Amino acid sequence: MSKKILVLGATGNVGNHLVKTLIAKGETVKAASRSGKAVNGAEGVAFDLADPSSFAHAFDGIDRAYIMLPGGSVAVKDLLLPVVEAAIARKVKIVFQSVLGVDADDSIPYRQIEILIEKSGVPYVILRPNWFSDNFHTFWKAGIGHGQIALPAVNGKSSFIDARDIADSAAAALTSSQFDGRAFNLTGPEALGYADAATILSGAIGRPVTYSAISDDAFIGILTGAGVPADYAGFLASIFHPVREGWTASVTQDVETLTGKAARSLATYASDYAAALKA
Repeated sequence: MSKKILVLGATGNVGNHLVKTLIAKGETVKAASRSGKAVNGAEGVAFDLADPSSFAHAFDGIDRAYIMLPGGSVAVKDLLLPVVEAAIARKVKIVFQSVLGVDADDSIPYRQIEILIEKSGVPYVILRPNWFSDNFHTFWKAGIGHGQIALPAVNGKSSFIDARDIADSAAAALTSSQFDGRAFNLTGPEALGYADAATILSGAIGRPVTYSAISDDAFIGILTGAGVPADYAGFLASIFHPVREGWTASVTQDVETLTGKAARSLATYASDYAAALKA
């Protein structure tokens, strides 16, 4: 029987850590990405969610898969449905990276993917992470370089989660049947506003960082001015609505339930990534 794990987005924030963790556990991993390059000692395989002809080779010999949608796309169902259906047809266990809060409304595209998985009959685990701590050294890095975080979050708080904790949670779900058939809301250990985050980041990098609350339109203008497609910029603006409403401030113990370790704080993240934040 096959004992290989397919990791989608293997070169990304979560996938890179996940591959490394699985290899350290002695698992055999296929690292899927558009480039198809090897990742952290895992076999590389070329994979494109928009090209179903790439699925068969990627799924060959697989019994478990980590399925997620990389950033940059708003076509959630169009891209995820075919790959989820391919996994189900092959009776592959699915660990699905969803989004915190989608279980509030079955009309949300991510929730519809969850429902398909839940009704499929294959083993599954659903992970719903909150806002990534890692956004500060990726999406928001340019602003931090100028000493400012400008976002349409107003005073809303989020329990930021480190991508390493998402990866560790995924590794636990992929290497045990203990958590099958369940969904987990992955958060950091405390809810913080972006002004709080700015203070923490300032201490880590040794120079001032401030937070400015801006309008959705101003935010979209900044993103499109930096070359982000208008539809994706609008999507990013829209997902700050739950932040403003306080829906992302919840704190759970689900990371510890899955991994046996408490989730990393934003302060720990900032200390560990200080060099990337300063660069």
